[in-house]
Amino acid sequence: MNPLAARVLSTVAGQLGNPHGLLGKGAAVLLNRTNRFLIDEAVRAAAPGVGETVADIGFGGGVGISLLLEQVGPTGNVHGIEISPDMLTRARSGFSTQIAAGRLQVDEGSLTALPLDDASLDAAITVNTIYFVPELDQVCAEFARVLRPQGKAVIGIGDPEAMSRMPFTQYGFHLRPVKEVIAALEASGLTVEDRPLAHKPIPGHLLIARPKN
Repeated sequence: MNPLAARVLSTVAGQLGNPHGLLGKGAAVLLNRTNRFLIDEAVRAAAPGVGETVADIGFGGGVGISLLLEQVGPTGNVHGIEISPDMLTRARSGFSTQIAAGRLQVDEGSLTALPLDDASLDAAITVNTIYFVPELDQVCAEFARVLRPQGKAVIGIGDPEAMSRMPFTQYGFHLRPVKEVIAALEASGLTVEDRPLAHKPIPGHLLIARPKN
């Protein structure tokens, strides 16, 4: 591959993992569009109830936040957690009314260091984010830490074999077999349901993790 093409693909991968700058605005729109199917399915699987406390971790363009706010209603509470300062700024502007009302908290944080108290969430979703984190065990431990005993975390991922055929995924992506992700979640004290999803061009998986009781 020539250096120019490699640079372009590396830029694409970097924007998907951490949208920023002028290109980040386009990345936010792209993330909302391309991830919408998995986000919809993740929210449906999480099935948060009215009045519950939930989180969208690595919310990107913010469509998951909108869906979670609808699900938990005016008495619920949503946490939006994101590593990208630009996406945090976008969310604080776009959801200023919900933030002012105390329905939404938007905070900087990562999958390996969630700014949340122990046993504070009824449900959490994260979609197409774990590719960008090398410390999978730490990610899983954080999910186990923040979930309430009856809570659930829904991790949405594109099928790794299909993702491996996308040229940009060789730049900074950690594509792992689904079984490896499940094993890491189970090692953290969670039970896991793997729900495959048929979708074009890339099929997906929902890994629905719950604390062992």
